[in-house]
Amino acid sequence: MKPMDLNAQEAHLLAVLSSQRFLRMEGLSNEVPFFIYPFPPEASLAVAQAKKRIKTKLSTKHGVTVREVNLYDLSVEILKGRGVWERVLAFEPDHDKDDLREMLQAMLDPQLHLAPALRAKVQDGAFDIVFLTGIGEVFPYIRSHNVLNNLQSVVTGKPMLMFFPGDYRQSDSLGSSLVLFNTLTDDQYYRAKNILEQEA
Repeated sequence: MKPMDLNAQEAHLLAVLSSQRFLRMEGLSNEVPFFIYPFPPEASLAVAQAKKRIKTKLSTKHGVTVREVNLYDLSVEILKGRGVWERVLAFEPDHDKDDLREMLQAMLDPQLHLAPALRAKVQDGAFDIVFLTGIGEVFPYIRSHNVLNNLQSVVTGKPMLMFFPGDYRQSDSLGSSLVLFNTLTDDQYYRAKNILEQEA
């Protein structure tokens, strides 16, 4: 399939996300309603602008409500809520990146901290779709496949779309893998569907 340009992708996303088939999660064969929008990392700014337009059009033209959760903002919120934000800021200048990564991975464990915090963001159910953003900003201390694995019991009954700056490679022989920034294989994750391959 020839890659769509960003304008075509924006139109495709709007068509799919506003369709009743998508909103009712039809045709998933009992799979989790998780979708990935892989985009070129260098297009991050343009995609962020397109995302805003899509959210506005979904709301005003189709009556579809989006609940966006940015993982970076959520991480800061968790660290502040646990009273360790200042400690992290003080720790960073005098330690190497590996030490900081290990500390943040412990403080932001997907199962213990991220999933409950995200559950709190979506438990009212007053939305139609969840947008998960900020994936690139939280690498490497939060890995995409860990988040997705831990959200299967959190985001239920509504479709979720992860905006992923990189490639979602799917093959029959190698399975599926998330390749962040098109260079870092984030590990295998096979349950999500590529939104660009979905029909409206």
